[in-house]
Amino acid sequence: MSTIAHEDGRTRCSWPGTDPLYVTYHDTDWGVPERDSRALFEKLLLDGFQAGLSWITILRKRDNFRRAFDNFEPQRIVRYGDAKIASLMADAGIVRNRAKIEASIVSARAYLEISKTQDFSSFLWDFVDGKPVQNAWRERGEVPVETEVSRRMSKALAEKGFKFCGPTIVYAFMQAVGMVNDHFVGCCRHAECAALASSAKIGSAKVSLNKASPTKASRSKAKASR
Repeated sequence: MSTIAHEDGRTRCSWPGTDPLYVTYHDTDWGVPERDSRALFEKLLLDGFQAGLSWITILRKRDNFRRAFDNFEPQRIVRYGDAKIASLMADAGIVRNRAKIEASIVSARAYLEISKTQDFSSFLWDFVDGKPVQNAWRERGEVPVETEVSRRMSKALAEKGFKFCGPTIVYAFMQAVGMVNDHFVGCCRHAECAALASSAKIGSAKVSLNKASPTKASRSKAKASR
């Protein structure tokens, strides 16, 4: 089942189920074109923390992550040293994984290097020619877990120094930040996100609040992960 009807009369992708937090995320964040560089950096890092976990786990901790990681400001994260890492490892409100925490510092350096010559948002959106790809999936099995574009973006990010940016993670990221519209056509948000995409301009600020995405776009969940 790719979509489900909710009590409010709206039909949605089935992957959020009926969890209020997840449904709100589906309705306000997932698939909305995000153009803000800092917000894109945040989403990419959170997707890295999600590796091996469910997206709802990260979503429930998102505010804690923002507090602990200085609102994901790259200029601050690059200055994290041993004391800060120890503090993060002691913070039960986030995912306490040393490799992922240290990777976020490395990725912040990569972000700043890219920013010396190009806006991070433009760097990412160039992979889809600056506009969201409009898909028309009807069944879970149709949705890919990665694409040629996500493989190219993954390779480019890794070459710049980013960590935890494999092609599956990157495709889930692309879904979440609206680079592809992977809401099922029967979902109320498919047409709404398509309309946002046509009105959003390259380089404009995000159209909704910070995006965060579901885990690996897994066919078992509606491949629309986030």
